Amino acid sequence: MNWITLVIAGMLEVVWAIGLKYTNGFSRLWPTVGTVLAIITSIWLLAIAMKSLPVGTAYAIWVGIGAVGTAIAGVILFGESANIGRVLSLVLIIAGIIGLKLSTAT
Repeated sequence: MNWITLVIAGMLEVVWAIGLKYTNGFSRLWPTVGTVLAIITSIWLLAIAMKSLPVGTAYAIWVGIGAVGTAIAGVILFGESANIGRVLSLVLIIAGIIGLKLSTAT
Protein backbone atom coordinates (compact mmCIF):
# COMPACT_ATOMS: atom_id res chain seq x y z
CA MET A 1 0.00 0.00 0.00
CA ASN A 2 2.89 2.38 0.72
CA TRP A 3 4.05 2.11 -2.91
CA ILE A 4 0.58 2.92 -4.23
CA THR A 5 0.44 5.92 -1.91
CA LEU A 6 3.82 7.06 -3.21
CA VAL A 7 2.75 6.73 -6.85
CA ILE A 8 -0.41 8.74 -6.20
CA ALA A 9 1.69 11.39 -4.45
CA GLY A 10 3.97 11.50 -7.50
CA MET A 11 1.03 11.85 -9.88
CA LEU A 12 -0.30 14.72 -7.78
CA GLU A 13 3.11 16.34 -8.11
CA VAL A 14 2.51 16.36 -11.86
CA VAL A 15 -0.90 17.94 -11.28
CA TRP A 16 0.48 20.77 -9.18
CA ALA A 17 3.50 21.37 -11.40
CA ILE A 18 1.25 21.74 -14.42
CA GLY A 19 -1.24 23.67 -12.30
CA LEU A 20 1.41 26.29 -11.59
CA LYS A 21 1.38 27.16 -15.28
CA TYR A 22 -2.36 27.82 -15.15
CA THR A 23 -2.27 29.96 -11.98
CA ASN A 24 -0.59 32.81 -13.90
CA GLY A 25 1.65 33.62 -10.96
CA PHE A 26 -1.12 32.78 -8.46
CA SER A 27 -3.28 35.54 -9.89
CA ARG A 28 -6.13 33.21 -10.98
CA LEU A 29 -8.25 31.99 -8.05
CA TRP A 30 -9.50 28.52 -9.04
CA PRO A 31 -6.30 27.26 -10.68
CA THR A 32 -4.46 28.51 -7.58
CA VAL A 33 -6.87 26.73 -5.21
CA GLY A 34 -6.54 23.48 -7.19
CA THR A 35 -2.77 23.75 -7.32
CA VAL A 36 -2.42 24.44 -3.60
CA LEU A 37 -4.70 21.51 -2.77
CA ALA A 38 -2.64 19.24 -5.04
CA ILE A 39 0.59 20.43 -3.36
CA ILE A 40 -0.75 19.78 0.13
CA THR A 41 -2.19 16.38 -0.78
CA SER A 42 0.94 15.31 -2.65
CA ILE A 43 3.24 16.15 0.25
CA TRP A 44 0.85 14.59 2.77
CA LEU A 45 0.78 11.31 0.81
CA LEU A 46 4.57 11.42 0.47
CA ALA A 47 4.85 11.76 4.24
CA ILE A 48 2.54 8.79 4.74
CA ALA A 49 4.59 6.67 2.32
CA MET A 50 7.77 7.64 4.16
CA LYS A 51 6.46 6.00 7.33
CA SER A 52 7.50 2.65 5.89
CA LEU A 53 9.81 3.47 2.98
CA PRO A 54 13.37 4.78 3.18
CA VAL A 55 13.35 8.57 2.92
CA GLY A 56 15.88 8.72 0.08
CA THR A 57 14.04 6.13 -1.98
CA ALA A 58 10.59 7.64 -1.40
CA TYR A 59 11.72 11.18 -2.17
CA ALA A 60 13.70 10.20 -5.27
CA ILE A 61 10.79 8.20 -6.68
CA TRP A 62 8.32 11.01 -5.89
CA VAL A 63 10.52 13.53 -7.67
CA GLY A 64 11.17 11.13 -10.55
CA ILE A 65 7.47 10.48 -11.14
CA GLY A 66 6.86 14.22 -10.97
CA ALA A 67 9.68 15.06 -13.36
CA VAL A 68 8.82 12.44 -15.96
CA GLY A 69 5.09 13.07 -15.74
CA THR A 70 5.49 16.83 -15.95
CA ALA A 71 7.82 16.57 -18.94
CA ILE A 72 5.36 14.31 -20.75
CA ALA A 73 2.44 16.58 -19.86
CA GLY A 74 4.43 19.56 -21.14
CA VAL A 75 4.87 17.87 -24.49
CA ILE A 76 1.18 16.94 -24.70
CA LEU A 77 -0.38 20.12 -23.28
CA PHE A 78 2.06 22.83 -24.30
CA GLY A 79 3.76 21.43 -27.40
CA GLU A 80 7.17 21.31 -25.73
CA SER A 81 9.99 19.54 -27.54
CA ALA A 82 10.13 15.74 -27.52
CA ASN A 83 13.57 15.45 -29.07
CA ILE A 84 15.72 12.36 -28.68
CA GLY A 85 17.83 13.90 -25.91
CA ARG A 86 14.79 14.61 -23.75
CA VAL A 87 13.26 11.20 -24.40
CA LEU A 88 16.50 9.37 -23.55
CA SER A 89 16.89 11.44 -20.40
CA LEU A 90 13.36 10.55 -19.32
CA VAL A 91 14.07 6.88 -20.00
CA LEU A 92 17.11 7.13 -17.71
CA ILE A 93 14.97 8.65 -14.95
CA ILE A 94 12.43 5.85 -15.36
CA ALA A 95 15.24 3.29 -15.17
CA GLY A 96 16.40 4.91 -11.94
CA ILE A 97 12.89 4.78 -10.48
CA ILE A 98 12.61 1.09 -11.33
CA GLY A 99 16.07 0.42 -9.92
CA LEU A 100 15.19 2.12 -6.63
CA LYS A 101 11.94 0.17 -6.37
CA LEU A 102 13.66 -3.14 -7.05
CA SER A 103 16.45 -2.45 -4.57
CA THR A 104 14.16 -1.49 -1.69
CA ALA A 105 13.21 -4.32 0.66
CA THR A 106 9.77 -3.04 1.72
